[in-house]
Amino acid sequence: MASKVTSAVMRQGLRVLGVAIRTEKVVFALAVLASAVYGGMTVASAWALGWATQNVVLPTFAQDRVTSGALWTGTFLIVGAALLKAFGVAGRRILAGVMQYRMQARSRRDVTKQYLRLPLSWHHRHPTGQLLSNASSDAEAAWAPLAPLPMAVGVVVMLVTAAIAMLLTDLTLAVVGFLIFPAIAVLNLVYQRRLSPLATRAQQLRAEVSEIAHESFDGALVVKTLGREDLETERFRRRAHELRDANIAVGRVRGLFDPMLEALPTLGVLAVLAVGALRLSTGSIDSGDLVQVAYLFTLLAFPIRALGWVLAELPRSVVGWERVQAVLEATGSMEYGRETTTSPGPAALEVRGVSYRYGKAEVLHDVTFDVPAARTVALVGPTGSGKSTLVQLLARLVDPDSGQVLLDGVDVRELAYGAVAESVALVPQQTFLFDDTVRGNVALGLDTADEDVWDALRLAQADGFVGRLSGGLDTRVGERGATLSGGQRQRLALARAVVRRPRLLVLDDATSSVDPQVEAKILYGLRDAAEASTVVVVAYRMATIALADEVVYLDHGRVVDRGPHEELLARCEGYRNLVTAYEREEAERAAIDVPPDETGSEEISAEEEEEVSA
Repeated sequence: MASKVTSAVMRQGLRVLGVAIRTEKVVFALAVLASAVYGGMTVASAWALGWATQNVVLPTFAQDRVTSGALWTGTFLIVGAALLKAFGVAGRRILAGVMQYRMQARSRRDVTKQYLRLPLSWHHRHPTGQLLSNASSDAEAAWAPLAPLPMAVGVVVMLVTAAIAMLLTDLTLAVVGFLIFPAIAVLNLVYQRRLSPLATRAQQLRAEVSEIAHESFDGALVVKTLGREDLETERFRRRAHELRDANIAVGRVRGLFDPMLEALPTLGVLAVLAVGALRLSTGSIDSGDLVQVAYLFTLLAFPIRALGWVLAELPRSVVGWERVQAVLEATGSMEYGRETTTSPGPAALEVRGVSYRYGKAEVLHDVTFDVPAARTVALVGPTGSGKSTLVQLLARLVDPDSGQVLLDGVDVRELAYGAVAESVALVPQQTFLFDDTVRGNVALGLDTADEDVWDALRLAQADGFVGRLSGGLDTRVGERGATLSGGQRQRLALARAVVRRPRLLVLDDATSSVDPQVEAKILYGLRDAAEASTVVVVAYRMATIALADEVVYLDHGRVVDRGPHEELLARCEGYRNLVTAYEREEAERAAIDVPPDETGSEEISAEEEEEVSA
């Protein structure tokens, strides 16, 4: 069984190397050529050393003199071979690095592009730490053997040339030396069988350690507030220790077999010297021949090790390759049509019979409603009623299992790539800001004037606190906007959506951290803006709901009722009980003195301004 696994890993590893060679043909060919020059010149230096011994060194000792021609010839041969050998080393290393890093960069780009193509439902099924590992350590591991590969291929020239040179020099000594090659082959086979499962396990553990680390860092607030630092540290420690032990096991195997691979050519040299001394005493060979053959055998250790380096990296390479390919071959990429949304002004939205499942759990069932252009509709429902899933469908982050979402009468699945993003802007529940300036977070790659940024900030009621920052639009907000309050982060996220002038604006509880007075100003501003948008807002507060032209009441993934707020209060008991509960909660909150930075009001303390400016 171990033999089958090893051979399978070997075949798969060679296929991975074949992909790289076909992709980077020119670079690989030049790297192998440089390596061949190195190998050939290494053998040539042995021949030059033998020639110099026979024609310069021995005559000097025997006759106490040497001709200048012989001396200059020996010098030219040795120095010339050394210079060409150095050229081969430099070319081999540089070109091998270029090939390796190009393939790693290509894999990372391909993985990242695939992440962007795959729907949100696929991302929900895969931990973020695993995705980071696929794009970093797995892409790196997949092409790790490329660094020694050109050298290993090139030194084959050295082996062949050395073998021919030894056979031509003395057949008997060559046969004696060649006896070590079967032993080397057997040792390499045992080496691969022992190393392959250990290297595979170590690469898998690298990904698991990355997943745990990312999860702990991402949930730092939860970990600290619940006092779970020790638990998270222990969880990470256990897996990190497993990775340590796996790497030690790999190092132990390499530490055991590398000296053996080094020793076998040396044993060959001793055997050649022993037999060569006897043949030298009988006059069958001269001293130069013996020096040449012995030196050639001392060189064999390096090409053998070079081949071993490639073979040792193959198991880890196969694991990384398979993990990368699992992403690249993942199904579920969104298909796009060729339709465009060229109509100016607010968009008309229609949802027809939409159903959606997470696995076997049905979240939405036969949801149907429409939103006329320039109107505001509030989505209201208890927790778990499917509101957030529905807004993801409206922005086409996921596609429904059945039914249609239409924008100006066109199914969003028929729109061209990028058309939905040009027309629809979603502000989600969880606000994300980049470690960038206020301007950078609002524009986010959009080439827009500062006037437009300020207009968006005014509409989002964020111009007040931004104007009081010492750096204004150039103030950095910290990682995830850590230097801002919750309400301020939400208003910057809203400004980011508004500055794009969307035809459909979807707010998924996007003003929950903003106090009711500011929230009312934002919603009135959105309705009265010069370039108004159709607005769909997931709402909880009574004041927000009352501002909507129509309310769609969801429960258990179904549209229970829809209509103006006052009418639903009168006729729908579930809706009335829900919004009454919301109203009681708001009243209780209002009775509590909450600091301004928690409500996200317009006020900003001197301490907060100093922290944000820093």
